[in-house]
Amino acid sequence: MTRFALTVVRHGETRLNKEKIIQGQGVDAPISETGLKQAAAAGLFLNNVKFTHIFSSDLTRTKQTVHGILEKNKFCRDMTVKYDSRLRERKYGVAESRALSELRAMAKAAGEECPAFTPPGGETLDQVKMRGKDFFEFLCQLILKEASQKEQFSPGTPSNCLETSLAEIFPLGKNYASKFNSDSGAPELVASVLVVSHGAYMKSLFNYFLTDLKCSLPATVSESELMSVSPNTGISLFIINFEKGVEAKPTIQCVCMNLHDHLSGVTETH
Repeated sequence: MTRFALTVVRHGETRLNKEKIIQGQGVDAPISETGLKQAAAAGLFLNNVKFTHIFSSDLTRTKQTVHGILEKNKFCRDMTVKYDSRLRERKYGVAESRALSELRAMAKAAGEECPAFTPPGGETLDQVKMRGKDFFEFLCQLILKEASQKEQFSPGTPSNCLETSLAEIFPLGKNYASKFNSDSGAPELVASVLVVSHGAYMKSLFNYFLTDLKCSLPATVSESELMSVSPNTGISLFIINFEKGVEAKPTIQCVCMNLHDHLSGVTETH
């Protein structure tokens, strides 16, 4: 079995997030003072986590957030971030730069509801899902290829430090610990991946994990959490498992979804 960790973080708040203005891909706003504080708080929360791969959407708000996170990290400060357009927010076409209430009104006028409604020039939910699926499959192939190359050159010497650094901060709980900790007999993590992306995109990706890949959930995650968009710099952690020699879909375990404990001390800047 090959296992890796996937930590997904939403970008910090922008002024337009606060004002409920749709940004999508066409409005490339920077994060606000509050957003910078949120990114720093997420970075402090994750500062002991050893990431092996870092990916981010190539929009300004995610670029600034990933740098804010890495600045606080003890191990990854100088790591290269790979910017990938497949991690961009959903494209909202003519609704970009308009108020969320206007998008809802457009949907209502068309006899539809958000988020299923696609504004002219926007992406359908299915198109967003396919972008997420494409990125995730690329990531899995990359990790599996690197893991098999490592095994050829240094068989039997994985490091459990990736696992330990995650176990220190995430709410694993007793029922999960047996599966997560190294004394359970499960193989060590071969990689720990950080992805910084966007609210609607992440909701779509997580929905793909749950519906298509039958991701298992911790008891602490409610239905409403599954349906809601992550708060700014909300953190979700998944463990991806591949059985050896099987070309099957991976099994995915959600450790936490849209965690935002790190934001309790962040004050809003007006």
